[in-house]
Amino acid sequence: MSPRLVDDLPRPSGAPGLRVWLKSSGYARRLLLGEDGDPWESAPRYLSFFIQAHGLLRPDVAVVDVGDLYRSWVARHPALTAEMGAKKRPAFPLKRMLEEAGPRKLLAEVVEAVSASLRGATPLVLAAPAPRRWLMQAAEAAGRGAPELDADAIEGAAMYMADLARSVSHLAIGGLLLEEGVDGAADGDGAAYRPLVNVARHYRWGLALRGRPGRMAEDFDTVISTALPESGDLALGLDVSGPLWAAAPLAPLDAGQFYFAEIPVGAEPEAVLQNLARLRA
Repeated sequence: MSPRLVDDLPRPSGAPGLRVWLKSSGYARRLLLGEDGDPWESAPRYLSFFIQAHGLLRPDVAVVDVGDLYRSWVARHPALTAEMGAKKRPAFPLKRMLEEAGPRKLLAEVVEAVSASLRGATPLVLAAPAPRRWLMQAAEAAGRGAPELDADAIEGAAMYMADLARSVSHLAIGGLLLEEGVDGAADGDGAAYRPLVNVARHYRWGLALRGRPGRMAEDFDTVISTALPESGDLALGLDVSGPLWAAAPLAPLDAGQFYFAEIPVGAEPEAVLQNLARLRA
């Protein structure tokens, strides 16, 4: 069983928790597999990659990047790309991509293997682009221009993503991370994200957002941002990806906060280890 992300989060009320959350898949892939290496060719290959990367970086959160899995799958299956562009509806490329059986099976195999390797020591979190962002990425992969998206399209995307999450709900997952991007803002009051919020609550998974939450912060267990909102008792992740790699001073953490850092793909290993030591000092 994976530890629940919510149980590892620090709280402003004083409960201690994780200190460093890393996004490292691009850097680890280049370092361990080379510029053109792909860990997603099979579950055993991914597990070998994951174990090496996890041992090297020792993050407080184990992340499986679902968006990266689908980028790999689409690149290796051009017939699927053609099918994704077959209908004009804005949400169709993402719908067609996420209903494909092959990547769902691979995701389940990867989650099962990774959770077994962790032995309950670290929460396992599935990371994916937030609904609007994944709609844009899927349209681009299908050879389309940027789609015009309304609340219905975004809610539809969240429903497709929730269905994907349910397909692995029997496995040891501790949380979900939705990534709007460093400065991306969540949509409206959060109604469009309700299918994902409901899934996370039903399976007692922690729910995290990387981006600006707007009026929907209360729907998440933690928000990760460069500018932290007022939070009540919400755990907050300070995104220091910019100042960390620029060798700039880091803001100290207050109670209920942790550092989040994305490691640049081209970073030098010595610099990475030095900067991780700064975060953990």
